[in-house]
Amino acid sequence: MSNYVRALPILRELSVDAMIVKDMANVRYLSDYTNDTGELLLFADGSAYLMTDFRFLIQARLEAADCEVLDVAGTSYAELTGKLLDKHGAKRVAFERDAVRYSEFEAFRNACSQELVPVDNVLIALRKVKTAEELRRLRRAEQIGDEAYARILSDLKPGVTELEIAAKLTYYMCEAGASGNSFPPIVASGVNSSMPHAMPGTRRLQDGDFVTMDFGCIYEGYCSDMTRTVVLGRASDRQREIYETVLAAQKATLEAIHAGMRGKDIDAVARNIINAAGFEGCFGHGLGHSVGLEIHEPPYANARSEEIVGEGMLMTVEPGIYVDGFGGVRIEDLVAVTADGHENLTNSPKELTEIPIA
Repeated sequence: MSNYVRALPILRELSVDAMIVKDMANVRYLSDYTNDTGELLLFADGSAYLMTDFRFLIQARLEAADCEVLDVAGTSYAELTGKLLDKHGAKRVAFERDAVRYSEFEAFRNACSQELVPVDNVLIALRKVKTAEELRRLRRAEQIGDEAYARILSDLKPGVTELEIAAKLTYYMCEAGASGNSFPPIVASGVNSSMPHAMPGTRRLQDGDFVTMDFGCIYEGYCSDMTRTVVLGRASDRQREIYETVLAAQKATLEAIHAGMRGKDIDAVARNIINAAGFEGCFGHGLGHSVGLEIHEPPYANARSEEIVGEGMLMTVEPGIYVDGFGGVRIEDLVAVTADGHENLTNSPKELTEIPIA
């Protein structure tokens, strides 16, 4: 049965009669429909309606088996929504404030007689704890990343550009069964590795470079995410110090993480180690985030997060050190949180890897 049934109690919690869902990750989660072209899901009174157009009707009817699939031909999403709301006698209707554009809101307001109630992404609470089927897909997505990483190491040579490495990572993941990237791969070499989210460019790898690769794929709709940093050639003492500090911070966090922790307490484990090693101010991003149908989902682990990380939730553990003008290191695993620890979905080696130069 589709997950929209699990969402029905939310209507009572919000004191509304129906809900308009436009966020496509939520549409997919509630209906099993995999397209992302701007369809609309409406649920009320135990009924769910998926609206689309002729191009996707067959796909929608095959995938969204628990929804009534409606063709918007000859009408509009707003007009069809208004008719359905009248049919159900709805008075108050919730809509996702972050997913409905203002022009869409105006169309709904003109076509619907009901009170329209803006709400935050209340449906994300359902998506935080992963089902066994979701975990299966996430494990495979992360395994594909592991396989791509193992292959890419032989491609890291002086003269190869960051863009070439990013393209090969994408190819390797798709060849292994991924449907695409979960985000544009980050490949940052040399001084570029001091930028946590550097976009790959035409810089050519050089002897002595840090090379940071942050990448992931989509497998059956679910995202993976991992980061590894290597050294091309022999690591200097400074590079080794930075790398070993990040690795120690990540290992300590993995040992500490368990259900019931606040995000900021998870973050503090790594941050305290990095700061104590003399790198305060060089770890400027949060420790991690959850992953699922989207690459960034709550809960988050950062210095301000009061969110409780529960059993069955996912979390990236990705501390880093970034030294302006020198370079940086990030090491990232994806874990499923358990009652007393975690299951690490990432299995690539993370001890300092020095890539031999012929």
